[in-house]
Amino acid sequence: MTTIHPTAYVDPRAELGQGVEVDAFSYVGPDVRVGDGCKLGPRATLLGPAEFGARNVFFSGCVLGAAPQDLKFKGGPTRLAVGAENIFREHVTVHRGTEVDRQSAGVTRIGDHNLIMVGVHVAHDVHIGDHVIIANAVQLAGHIRIEDCVVIGGASAMHHFVTVGRHAYIAGVTRVTHDVPPYMKVFGYEQEVRGVNVEGLRRWRVPDESIGKVKRAARLLYARRGEHSPLRTGAALQEIEADGLMQDEHVRYLVEFVRRKLEVGVYGRVRERYRTDQDDDRAAFYGREKEG
Repeated sequence: MTTIHPTAYVDPRAELGQGVEVDAFSYVGPDVRVGDGCKLGPRATLLGPAEFGARNVFFSGCVLGAAPQDLKFKGGPTRLAVGAENIFREHVTVHRGTEVDRQSAGVTRIGDHNLIMVGVHVAHDVHIGDHVIIANAVQLAGHIRIEDCVVIGGASAMHHFVTVGRHAYIAGVTRVTHDVPPYMKVFGYEQEVRGVNVEGLRRWRVPDESIGKVKRAARLLYARRGEHSPLRTGAALQEIEADGLMQDEHVRYLVEFVRRKLEVGVYGRVRERYRTDQDDDRAAFYGREKEG
């Protein structure tokens, strides 16, 4: 049965599924739907409009579903949508979307089976896939896409509109300012590619034959420091395609990701190409509506 601690508050307009546990001093606001078997620890806060799938766990001090910290937010009924069996550790914050991001349709979205550790911030219009691990104090700016099976090390910070490809590994305290290619490990202030995330691929049972082909492609794409250039990357892509490596689905996805970043990306961020916000969206804050 659903249990609610006497000191907790659940708004009459909220919907709780079967077997939900709401611990002391927690708050569930209006227009929040909580799936079966979810557990809210002490002082967890869920705000709406938001929906949460089954068996999510919210530790102390979480705040999910608050309005975005974004000047272009106009106060509309944007949403947060969370899948099933995620773990949100202490003091995680996740904000709803904004009206102007047409790609996200105003929804911040988190998939299934993710572990989001202490003090992580997930900003507006972010989409996180499945089986993602985000370590302590990671900061995700708005409009970011995190694909499946990604690991992000603690205290990393990520620029808005970045895309992180599936099975990527981002080391702790990494500054991420442009799209992270799938299957790769990146490190440090310069977001340097340091090779293939072999251990992660093996954990997800990617065949050794595919791992070997991804490694061959990576050696062509990511030359030693001082040899990087768009022309060098373009030549590497052609060499991979000529070498028959494209028959492997993982190599093919890597090549498609890198080519898209090279040909479409703005500042190395593909999603930046499709942003739809304008200066007028921030006019109210700067007082420009008073001019003229």
